[in-house]
Amino acid sequence: MRRILVGLSLAHHARVENPCHNIKLPQFDAQLPEKLQTGFACIRRPLFPPSPISTNLAIAMNELLIQPISAAFSVKMSPPGSKSLTNRALVLAALGRGVSELSNVLFADDTLVMLENLGRLGFSPEIDRTAHVVRIEGRGGEIPADSAELFCGNSGTTIRFLTALCSVGRGTFTLDGIPRMRQRPIGPLVDLLRNFAVRISYDKAEGFPPVTVHADRLPGGRGRFGSSTSSQFLSAVLQVAPYARHEVRVDLDSPQTSWPYVAMTMRLMDEFGHTPELIRDRDTGEPKQIIISSGVYSATKYAIEPDASNASYFLAAAAIHPGATLTVEGLGKRSLQGDVGFADVLRRMGAGVTVGPDFITIAGPAALEGIDVNLAAMPDTAQTLAVTALFARGETTIRGLHTLRVKETDRIAALAAELAKLGADVSVEGDDLTIVPPETIRPASIATYDDHRMAMSFALAGTKSKGVVIQDPACVNKTYPNYFDDLAKLAR
Repeated sequence: MRRILVGLSLAHHARVENPCHNIKLPQFDAQLPEKLQTGFACIRRPLFPPSPISTNLAIAMNELLIQPISAAFSVKMSPPGSKSLTNRALVLAALGRGVSELSNVLFADDTLVMLENLGRLGFSPEIDRTAHVVRIEGRGGEIPADSAELFCGNSGTTIRFLTALCSVGRGTFTLDGIPRMRQRPIGPLVDLLRNFAVRISYDKAEGFPPVTVHADRLPGGRGRFGSSTSSQFLSAVLQVAPYARHEVRVDLDSPQTSWPYVAMTMRLMDEFGHTPELIRDRDTGEPKQIIISSGVYSATKYAIEPDASNASYFLAAAAIHPGATLTVEGLGKRSLQGDVGFADVLRRMGAGVTVGPDFITIAGPAALEGIDVNLAAMPDTAQTLAVTALFARGETTIRGLHTLRVKETDRIAALAAELAKLGADVSVEGDDLTIVPPETIRPASIATYDDHRMAMSFALAGTKSKGVVIQDPACVNKTYPNYFDDLAKLAR
């Protein structure tokens, strides 16, 4: 059955209940009542409020028809808090000494599963959903529990960060997720932790979850990290490194994958009172080594900035609508997130761009131009750009996409398939994607592959062209439960 999103007005349509996998979930943590109904990535919260008009629309449905925006818009908005910063800050707060208070916290599948598992490890987060605040009493590097089974859904940040976090404790900890998680590599993280004398075993396939950490405090020492499929492996170890028994030194191969995310991790560590030392190659300027001395994070009050990856959809929406203007508040030159650089990509395509200390404004030009760009530093914006390219003159080539194959789905293959449905001529060569836009966008039903970024990016095509249907729109709950509500504001 299909919901119709008329004029992007969401007021009269039913939300979706759509479990993504038939998996037996572990018991919920009674100490964390705020998330009892929504703690895991494969539990879908409702997408739209109950219909006040038609009881027929209250039935669970799994498609959403987007209607085009008919007029230029001028909007100021701010997406919810950053998923990347929320999950990092939760880990650092749990490691700190004393009570940390985090504000503008994102409450979505990926962060709720992190909170759930911190509860299983013996922490007791105090959650105020209305105020978007979480308070955590850190134990100064101690893990209260001596054993736990941690179900991480399809949250890569959760399973990677918690695998490293468990190595700081004492005991046996098993980490697993949904079937797709068992296809996503964790080997580079395990190898790096083993360099530091952590005992970790694979419970099924070598190099993939589930894993069991046999922890006896993190020994530390010196290790090497190559150019991996995810910067999160390195970030996971950096976050816990101050609590190693010995100083941690990580030698880095070049080039490093998604380096802005590692830089963000180190800047956040500094916010919590412990500063890593970065050594760069004198000739190339590339990161060469990171040194983390022993120490303790401080209890901190920290405001999480809006999610720059999720802001990219709204920046792109303005760019593809001539005469539109959109300002994202809370992101700008001071941002910790590398994905604010997507504004410069839109500038290269011809959009008007103004970046202030804490805002980004995009003005839609009469026409966009295709570009050739490497997005290795901000791969989460690749899907946004791919859909934007449908409305540009000339072809667009997106390079440096090797990490996209091991995300929530194989995003390169998914993009190629769904862009072709809309009429684009798409070619894939290695990890590069080239898009030749069609003269006219064809109506199509877009598969989302249980990938939030597929749903959010392809919805942009529906704001310009008729007949675009988004399958399983509830998958946006992974990082942005109210995405379609916020998208609707562009037409009001």
